[in-house]
Amino acid sequence: MPLLLLLTCLSFLLASCSSAEKARGPATAEDVWQRGKKAFDENDVIEAQAQFDIIKLQYPASQYADDAQYYLAEINYKRGEFILAAFNYSLVRRSYPSSEFAKIAAFKAAECYNQIAPPMDRDQEYTKKAIQAYSEFQSIYPQDSLALVSLERIAELRGRLAERFLSIAQQYEALVAPKSALIYYDAVIDEYPDTKQYEIALAGKLDILIRQKKYDEARTVIALWHKSVRAPMRNDRLDAYERQLNNR
Repeated sequence: MPLLLLLTCLSFLLASCSSAEKARGPATAEDVWQRGKKAFDENDVIEAQAQFDIIKLQYPASQYADDAQYYLAEINYKRGEFILAAFNYSLVRRSYPSSEFAKIAAFKAAECYNQIAPPMDRDQEYTKKAIQAYSEFQSIYPQDSLALVSLERIAELRGRLAERFLSIAQQYEALVAPKSALIYYDAVIDEYPDTKQYEIALAGKLDILIRQKKYDEARTVIALWHKSVRAPMRNDRLDAYERQLNNR
């Protein structure tokens, strides 16, 4: 009898819960969003991702769609999945341009590529993507405080690209291959005049031209040096080059 009574009570409770669920009806977009955000705040990223995915799939036109998209990117970022995070951040701006998250998502997409930009001796695909993403942010939000941060990041990343070319040029010099070295010095001079490597490349090119007795070309480089470098860091070296050429 006690067992029968217990089973009867359990059946009644289950029926009551089922009736309550039916009375409430299916979960709304807000219900799903609240569950997902609560899980995210509690660092339960698996549950949060599941709830945000439901919003994207079942409630793509709801007011929570852009929030879900942004927080999916945040989950990727937390996990160190920077390529996927960059993709999801970019989707916020492309799919929901009027979202409150559009601006910060655009900046964070660039930050993702910056996170995986490799040292200068590796392939620089993600360095270039980071520069492009920061440049896009700066052009869209030029008055924002993060535009200044973007400028700083761009300068740093461009310096990394210039350093790569400069390093290759110097390696060719060490291998006594001046023709190849000049190609990479010229790459720095032509493409990265805004970097500190620019003046080093000018000096490297001058060294080669003077050794090769190409004095007219060397004078052209010195004229460029004077014209383009406002505060030369290598004044003594520049003066030495000029004295050398004046004696020719």
